[in-house]
Amino acid sequence: VHWKHGGIVGVFGYGGGVIGRYSDLQEQFPSIAHFHTLRVNQPASKFYSTDYLKTICDLWEYRGSGMLNMHGSTGDMVFLGTFTEQLEPLFFELGHVMQQDLGGSGSNLRTPSCCIGKARCEWSCIDTQDLCYEMTHYYQDELHRPAFPYKFKFKFDGCPNCCVASIARADMSFIGTWRDNIRIDQEAVQSYMGGEIMPN
Repeated sequence: VHWKHGGIVGVFGYGGGVIGRYSDLQEQFPSIAHFHTLRVNQPASKFYSTDYLKTICDLWEYRGSGMLNMHGSTGDMVFLGTFTEQLEPLFFELGHVMQQDLGGSGSNLRTPSCCIGKARCEWSCIDTQDLCYEMTHYYQDELHRPAFPYKFKFKFDGCPNCCVASIARADMSFIGTWRDNIRIDQEAVQSYMGGEIMPN
């Protein structure tokens, strides 16, 4: 199947979040004449409940192809393949039933993403989830109404381990760093070197 961009498609009030895909072999493959992709904003650190995931899967099975990408390299749940007629009903159900929003696509701010941060990581030096949440809400207009000459990405890493790959995948990286003296338990180091503490 050959795909062509058949013009802009989207949902009312938003300029981003939907990537239009049309087949140029619609007569031969009518079931995929349209195959639009939606980017759906992921929660900070990608924490999901089982019930939420089941609901998302059921919704996409009903309104689209049922194929999901969890997640793209830049974040977002990527919903692959639906018809134009399904966009508004899907958007309504996402927003009004699931309290879920579309992510960014096109020449705009892409959906900010963060590592697991203080929720489960002992190395995190900053609250990545709080930063990601605040920046996502502050820049809603830039996320949903493309006004840039090219896409722009924020990413938040809690420490220099860079688990969300902010340096490689973002235009603006936020990376937590240690702001104190390095703390080393010299007695434990000496015990390890002397064989009193066994290696893993």
